[in-house]
Amino acid sequence: MSNTTFTRRELMALGAMAGVLGITGLPKGASAAEKGRIVASILGGDYAELLRRIVDERVMIPAGYEVLQDVSTTEARQTKLRTERNRREASFDVGLLADLDMYPMAQLGVLEDLDETKVPNIANVIPALRKPYAVPQLFSYIAIVYNPAKITTPPTSYNDLWNPEYKGKVGISDVLYVATSAAASLAAGGSMSDYTPGREKLLALKNEQQAKILPTNESIAAAFQSEEIWITLNYVARGFGWRKAGLNLDWAIPSEGAIPVTFEFAVPKNAPNKEGAYAYLNAALEPDSQLGFLDSIGYLPSVTNAVLPPEIAAQVQLTPEQQANLKAIDNAYFSANQADIFDFWTREFKG
Repeated sequence: MSNTTFTRRELMALGAMAGVLGITGLPKGASAAEKGRIVASILGGDYAELLRRIVDERVMIPAGYEVLQDVSTTEARQTKLRTERNRREASFDVGLLADLDMYPMAQLGVLEDLDETKVPNIANVIPALRKPYAVPQLFSYIAIVYNPAKITTPPTSYNDLWNPEYKGKVGISDVLYVATSAAASLAAGGSMSDYTPGREKLLALKNEQQAKILPTNESIAAAFQSEEIWITLNYVARGFGWRKAGLNLDWAIPSEGAIPVTFEFAVPKNAPNKEGAYAYLNAALEPDSQLGFLDSIGYLPSVTNAVLPPEIAAQVQLTPEQQANLKAIDNAYFSANQADIFDFWTREFKG
């Protein structure tokens, strides 16, 4: 189960970036379908429109492909991958899922092991985000988001959430239970492959720090607005968007390592147009495609050769050292222990 979803406001922000970048429609004289049809199973709304402009019309259609969008939910895409696995052909060529949702599909054996010679832009992907079965399209990371008017010394570690000076002013988003459990483990000296060392930290966060457990990321923003909380763990993409909306916020990269989240593209093993699917993945990793998703809420390119505008880079870009220190979710560990992690969170941390 993914602990990250797009809100409607975020999807609207994605679309706004198209105008900023001056993205246009299909170039005059371009012909389609010379190389066949590609079906991309994706999110809908403004995300779909932006993807159509920056990948389909900018790259794929001029290259001779017809691109159709299959707009569906995460659950529907996973169901299609499961139920179509024994068919001669799947109903789509490229599918989008969050990293935690993509991993179970890979374990089922329904995804193509990517031939990197057919996706040369994989060479530019941030190493911590590389997978043998998927490419990262959107990328953000968990950091410490805080009110600099209340916390004048910037945090440096996840352990700063347990600073007694912030008692009663720590906010925790319930929907980020996976990332928060992982961060607590790192704060306790544990690892991404065992969250149990962080359980005492979580209980101390609730009982000693009197942290406020809020139901959504939107409620975290409201609590910052009212100054009910001063500090939290959240995606920098959200902190960036909240600051643009007028909240006085800053963020710090913890010394233990930021926790990335990615939305990934993968290819079913029985994709009808596998060559086209590889071309689509490669197009999605082009620097201009990646920068097209550097929207007003700060989602980052997952490739190292995309040059960010300086004013945005100064706010959200990780240094090479910070990229190397990214602490990705151990998908195998989480998949095997998800029920236990969720049970502890629900019964003991929240209960």
